[in-house]
Amino acid sequence: MTHTPSYRRILHKMGYYDYQQGLIYRHLNQKNGWDSHLEHCRNFILKAIDLINPEKITVYGSGWLLELPLAEMAERVKTIILADIVHPPEVINQTAKLKNVKLAEEDISGGLIEEVWKIAGKRTFLNRLTSLKEILIPEYQPVDDPGMVISLNILTQLEVLPEKLLRKKTKATGDELTEFKREIQEKHIRFIKNYNSVLITDYAEIFTDLKGAEVEQKTVVTAVPDGKVREEWIWDFDLLHADYNKKRSVFKVVAVIL
Repeated sequence: MTHTPSYRRILHKMGYYDYQQGLIYRHLNQKNGWDSHLEHCRNFILKAIDLINPEKITVYGSGWLLELPLAEMAERVKTIILADIVHPPEVINQTAKLKNVKLAEEDISGGLIEEVWKIAGKRTFLNRLTSLKEILIPEYQPVDDPGMVISLNILTQLEVLPEKLLRKKTKATGDELTEFKREIQEKHIRFIKNYNSVLITDYAEIFTDLKGAEVEQKTVVTAVPDGKVREEWIWDFDLLHADYNKKRSVFKVVAVIL
């Protein structure tokens, strides 16, 4: 599936292309700070493949392929689908020679991006939406059987840019926005539970200031399934203070095989 020009304009206006570039810039700025997290992700995915032995895998949130042991996967699995809202040109070039790897442009939220833009995108500060009741959060439905599903650090990203837009274009309260996030996350988890699947996600962010004081904020606002296999680790997301905000940021990450 390829996005239409009009849909690409929506993605541009909502900041998806800039957001994607921002992720790779942050990774490069952190130098080796992400290495442990990336290794944990890759090892866990290979462990799941050994356990499930799938013929087909669909990776939702493939991104820059940083967390994905794609070469090893391509040797073990007959068909691999990399699904994301936008694929960087570098990824398109990198995967072109892998005959059993295909790219799919998918709104993994099931159409939430277009729904949010349609209802709130063109509003002004003086004409803000009063609440989020008009926004229906869809459920993602794959066109084909995805095989084994990997949800790769996407659970807490699905709502980021829609929520950013809604904070500007609506009068929604904090509780409404939290419920908005909860429903998106619950529907994604409900989807992946229909298949043999791997869920890798951050679930909390810990900020530490220069005096050592810590503040923890939940990034997952619903229950994460226990799964058959479960591992947790710390992701040094902002080890080198790339935000220049005098705070260090780390994520708590959980990985489960469902």
